[in-house]
Amino acid sequence: MDIIIILLALFFLMFVAYRGFSVILFAPIAALFAVLLTDPGHVLPFFSGVFMEKMVGFIKLYFPVFLLGAIFGKVIEMSGFAKSITRAVIKLIGPSRAMLAIVLVGAILTYGGVSLFVVAFALYPFASELFKAADIPKRLIPGTIALGAFTFTMDAFPGTPQIQNIIPTTFFKTDTWAAPWLGLIGGLFVLAIGMTYLEWRRRKAAKAGEGYGTGHINEPEQIPDEVLPNAFIAILPLLLVGIFNKVFTTMIPKYYGTVFDFTKIGMKDVPPVEIPKLAAVWAVEGALVIGIVTVLLFAFRQVKSNFNAGINISIGGALLATLNTASEYGFGGVIAALPGFASVNKGMADTIQDPLVNEAVTTTALAGITGSASGGLSIALATMGDKYVAQADKLGIDPEVLHRVASMASGGMDTLPHNGAVITLLAVTGLTHKQSYIDIFAMTLIKTIAVFFVIALYYLFGIV
Repeated sequence: MDIIIILLALFFLMFVAYRGFSVILFAPIAALFAVLLTDPGHVLPFFSGVFMEKMVGFIKLYFPVFLLGAIFGKVIEMSGFAKSITRAVIKLIGPSRAMLAIVLVGAILTYGGVSLFVVAFALYPFASELFKAADIPKRLIPGTIALGAFTFTMDAFPGTPQIQNIIPTTFFKTDTWAAPWLGLIGGLFVLAIGMTYLEWRRRKAAKAGEGYGTGHINEPEQIPDEVLPNAFIAILPLLLVGIFNKVFTTMIPKYYGTVFDFTKIGMKDVPPVEIPKLAAVWAVEGALVIGIVTVLLFAFRQVKSNFNAGINISIGGALLATLNTASEYGFGGVIAALPGFASVNKGMADTIQDPLVNEAVTTTALAGITGSASGGLSIALATMGDKYVAQADKLGIDPEVLHRVASMASGGMDTLPHNGAVITLLAVTGLTHKQSYIDIFAMTLIKTIAVFFVIALYYLFGIV
């Protein structure tokens, strides 16, 4: 019965998310519903002592990353840098390789720190233009954007400043460059298989005589010929984010050591700060600040005309994204405290002895249930992180491998139909789940397979 209660709560949250309701409201309702069925007298203590504590803890740690990432993405968009990069890649690759061009631009923007949601909005007008020119069915656009933005540069490639690659650093005391070779190989695996799949879908449609199609909704306006920033200048902020992320990752621990003790500066009531848990987060935040400043230095004239409105939009988006994920984190904290979850954990631990496989299965399952890579990842590591570290230490597994497996697993089954990014992407492109979700789900399966591929590589060859 305890397990059934948990499943009811999880499926309820998944259902309301699929229907488009806000998880900010329904995550606590689903969590407290599970508590109510378990023990009605525990509802209020669980709300304040577990749900709100977990939610506020997540916001305290990660809100600056969401905020700076959203602002960076917005100024990249407002400055015309995103359009410039897109045009340059299209010119380099050629319009005949429309799918590859869109995937590469999405990868560049995501790896440079631009929010996944921003990438979806920025890429669609160019994808539509290219797909029309090449007469590729519009229904393949979401799968193409998903491969470029939601996969290998989100959680596999080392150094990516996306939140899915940052969260594990606080649990394993690693940095965003953890397991670089495993991440690079795993990411290239996803790219190669994903492009093979998309090209197969394109050829199949062409053979059937299917073109771009007519009668579509949300068709973008024709992209005007305009004077855009130089592509080398446009890509500079993205490069600087990556470079300074690495620089700060190295410098911060050297400067602060392992602990910052406030008593040394006369503050007796403030607890010490553990630097290894925060160094990677601070590194990304510092790198994003440099990226934002660089965009403003080179394109202030383009940005200033609509700066206030644009920044307000990005702040609103950051708040919404943070609260969505934090609510799911609070929900996970409540579920993890219930008797049924202990039974599920014990069952999985007894069934799956290997810590890497257990971590991958647990993380991707929770990401799928919550419809959020960062939410599922946070829940999995909050409940099982210490156990994985202990098991890995006993077996001699490098914590960097735990980091990379967890990060990639979070981007596995997260893109189920109720995922917020999936719903946004389909809405932006004017398509439905029935028309285009099959291609997004194919990317979901490829990402999930890639996790077990890198685990096999580690065990067979010791690659880190």
